[in-house]
Amino acid sequence: MIRFVNVSKRYPGGHDALQRVSFDLPKGEMAFLTGHSGAGKSTLLKLLMAMEHSTRGEVLFEWKSLSRLKRRHIPYHRRRIGVVFQNHSLLFDRNVFDNIALPLTISGYSKSEIARRVRAALDKVGLLDREKANPIVLSGGEQQRVGIARALVHKPDLLLADEPTGNLDPTLSWEIMQLFQQFNSVGVTVLIATHDITLINQLNKRQIQLAEGRLVADIPGANPL
Repeated sequence: MIRFVNVSKRYPGGHDALQRVSFDLPKGEMAFLTGHSGAGKSTLLKLLMAMEHSTRGEVLFEWKSLSRLKRRHIPYHRRRIGVVFQNHSLLFDRNVFDNIALPLTISGYSKSEIARRVRAALDKVGLLDREKANPIVLSGGEQQRVGIARALVHKPDLLLADEPTGNLDPTLSWEIMQLFQQFNSVGVTVLIATHDITLINQLNKRQIQLAEGRLVADIPGANPL
């Protein structure tokens, strides 16, 4: 599903965020993207979302080069990707239901389809009884679950997560990772950027390790596919 071929990314000012990174992530795999702060993890995710473009090399998504993606096709590409952030990025001027419904509303889905999909997503993350609540009254773990439901409501092929457990305690972090594994088990490809080595080792999944913008290790998990 994903292929990086000698990908480099240099920002204005000369900072090399990525340098000649190459790897494949097959459809249906779950992997961790690891490395210190500033190693290039977030830049790599931005390249996949077409928020940035590589300076050299090719980023391929289902064999299509993202550097050649026309501007008008970017929204469609992003609808195929669900993204979970560390800070949830929820809107506190609307309830849980409306937060999750937002990407569907923007895409023009009917009210009945939105309701069906939002409640299905809420059910999957165990928050069906919280749809009318304002996110501000939820716990950190519940807010992250809302963020995951919003990322999955449009049934993406690829789920990206950028430090999704960074603000959570170990118990809640484990619960969030179990959710990611559940979605992966039904065919969603999952790539999680994190530096939580303890959690990574518990799950024993593939690790793609970055350091100073370079790929320094690619360690298969117990069940890579």
